[in-house]
Amino acid sequence: MLFGSLTISALIANAVALLLAIDVHEFSHVLIANQLGDATGKRMGRLTLNPLVHLDPLGTLMLLIARFGWGKPAPVNPYNLRNGPRAGMAMVAAAGPLSNLFAAALLAVPLRLELVPFAAGSRILPSLYELLSVAILINVILAVFNLLPIAPLDGFRVLVWFLPSRYSAALGQLEYYGPVILLFLISLGFFGFNFLGLILGEPVRLLLTLILG
Repeated sequence: MLFGSLTISALIANAVALLLAIDVHEFSHVLIANQLGDATGKRMGRLTLNPLVHLDPLGTLMLLIARFGWGKPAPVNPYNLRNGPRAGMAMVAAAGPLSNLFAAALLAVPLRLELVPFAAGSRILPSLYELLSVAILINVILAVFNLLPIAPLDGFRVLVWFLPSRYSAALGQLEYYGPVILLFLISLGFFGFNFLGLILGEPVRLLLTLILG
């Protein structure tokens, strides 16, 4: 979605929603790492819900434009994790997407209970209904996007943990090329071939149906 197609109201709703989504996501990485024995993120001031600490400029821009993106990577030393670097990093990685799904489910409660009536916002300010709806959508998109098994996304670490050692070692050799592959897939959308949208679309729709009822 391009800036030109958004009203000021929609831009504000998207900005607030992505700040919340990134904040929850990166904070959860640092929180779980700290609980597993690695205080690197805590020492660097990342164990906080202050969204400004977790923002990555390019990832934030992509969330505003295309509704998927990322935050500043959480600093984690895998060798400090008490259950080992492989399993520990998988748990730290999984915490991000899971926290976004939890946030989406929590934000959906007022809508499911009809505590917030449907109301359109003005061209300047979004309504509470719009804010909640956009926040739910972005949290779900961020969760699904980050579960893709491409480095440096969280899904890569989770997949490495689940695979047998011989396969995870082979996959690990592709980690260096992950960001290039990811940027290539993202760039396809700007040329009219929304490959990531095709991959993410159905899981996002399914999760929204489950969360919103």
